[in-house]
Amino acid sequence: MDITILGIESSCDDTSAAVIRNRTLLSNVIASQAVHQKYGGVIPELASRAHQQNIIPVVDTALKEAGITIDKVDAIAFTRGPGLLGSLLVGVSFAKGLSIARNIPLVEVNHLEGHILSHFVDMPDREIPHPDFPFLCLLVSGGHTQIVRVDAPTKMEIIGTTIDDAAGEAFDKCAKVMGLPYPGGPVIDRLAKEGNPETFKFAKPHVEGAYDYSFSGLKTSFLYTLRDAVKENPNFVEENKADLCASLQKTIVDILLDKLVKASKATGIKDIAIAGGVSANSGLRNGIEAMGRRRGWRTFLPEFKFTTDNAAMIATAGHYRYMAGELSSLEVSPVARLQDL
Repeated sequence: MDITILGIESSCDDTSAAVIRNRTLLSNVIASQAVHQKYGGVIPELASRAHQQNIIPVVDTALKEAGITIDKVDAIAFTRGPGLLGSLLVGVSFAKGLSIARNIPLVEVNHLEGHILSHFVDMPDREIPHPDFPFLCLLVSGGHTQIVRVDAPTKMEIIGTTIDDAAGEAFDKCAKVMGLPYPGGPVIDRLAKEGNPETFKFAKPHVEGAYDYSFSGLKTSFLYTLRDAVKENPNFVEENKADLCASLQKTIVDILLDKLVKASKATGIKDIAIAGGVSANSGLRNGIEAMGRRRGWRTFLPEFKFTTDNAAMIATAGHYRYMAGELSSLEVSPVARLQDL
């Protein structure tokens, strides 16, 4: 029997809706919010207001592009958290209202699990390789950096996490110090291709957790390097921007891969995936592929359109939970923090 899922994603500053049938993607619509760029970061109140404006046309467009009507949807999957509470509230409330109006079951989804399961979105025109269970997923985004052991679509264990800043946060904050536009990660990635990654050396953390991360020391090291150099040469950043970006990117990738290698050795797992916004970074993608060749890994990189927040991954995660009979109550509330899910 065909199972059709409508996915709704509103955890941060992208309003997205998608339709999948038996994990095959029929539509994936995303409305991004350019309003935050001039502030150098996402403004929660502006984000939630934009979601309110976008969600109805986005869902309507997703259904039309999929060629279905709402009465053909078997379940509505929505992001419950983590994320910005006001943004989540818009998506959760809309999903509830649609559920009541059309008597359609609800399925709540952990946003981070959605990123991981983006590797299982099937395309209508081609086959995409999927990792086998169990596999390890390095989840890297602006707010989270984790190594997750995935034993099944609904059975995941975080075995490593950041104790302070996330990798994406390190990229964005260091970019801001250099005067680069927001979001800084893609700009650093572009400039890094023009620079020498061996020019500068930045601090690499040593944390107690076997697979845990820390990026606050790296940010401090980067800041001090710029502060001291600018005292002697006010044009230092402009003259060395490409090399700074290349060196910073290499350091972050080295930190990420070091713990991932340790986790693979300890678990014996050699199917390795990456997910999240930072998985679009070319240095990380090239680095994990090179490491995979050396260590005999099967590596899985998400398509670029699935690295950012999107509803296709939410619908896919919802598909698995629906098939497992894990339906959500109308009493459910959005949750901002991962530990509260």
